Amino acid sequence: MSRRILVTGGGSGIGRAIARAFADAGDSVTITGRRMEALEESARGWNMAFRVADVTNEAQVAALFDQTFDVVIANAGGGSAGKLRSITLADWNATLAANMTSTFLTFREALKGMGTGGRLIAMASTASLKGGATIPAYAAAKHGVLGLVRSVALEVAKKGITCNAVCPGFVDTPLAAQAVGAVQERFGLNEEAALAQIVADNPMARLIAPEEVVAAVMFLASPSAAMINGHALSVSGGEI
Repeated sequence: MSRRILVTGGGSGIGRAIARAFADAGDSVTITGRRMEALEESARGWNMAFRVADVTNEAQVAALFDQTFDVVIANAGGGSAGKLRSITLADWNATLAANMTSTFLTFREALKGMGTGGRLIAMASTASLKGGATIPAYAAAKHGVLGLVRSVALEVAKKGITCNAVCPGFVDTPLAAQAVGAVQERFGLNEEAALAQIVADNPMARLIAPEEVVAAVMFLASPSAAMINGHALSVSGGEI
């Protein structure tokens, strides 16, 4: 039976791959993001709806839920690197809003109409499970996402709803390409050496394919995962 799926941050990268996988499975998919052009590109050739929204904005998130969804993936997020002493308060607040507040707003609205069998899935990170000397704001925000997931999981368990997090390492997306470029520029490395530095924490020594993250999300959204709740599923080649 077709389910109603919402994917935030569906205009590119992991979100785009997740949305297309659910659409391929015959589900009714809605993607959201801030850039119309990116959403149109994600939906082109796939049967899915798209809506422009900033998921850090309370009113815009509420407007997304003029219908109920069976599966909600809070995928939107991001943040810039920088050691603690270089982070401004504006950078800090923006990173927490993009990752933690957006997930809070999305899940809060989703639960107003979600019924038994519903699935809440947060796209977290290995940064939810460990620190990082050059990503303190991002790691703090993603730790917050995981704390929210574990708390919501306890709240909804008796309603037959689950809430889980997927925690990938570096995934082969445009964001990873930007990170490689930044390392090249900072250290004067060629692309191969910069990539090796980026994936150094992954024992498999490679970027994670978006499809490998998608597989984890699809599993958590499936009936087979009905007893998995409050879990942080690391997709990281053994980094965690």
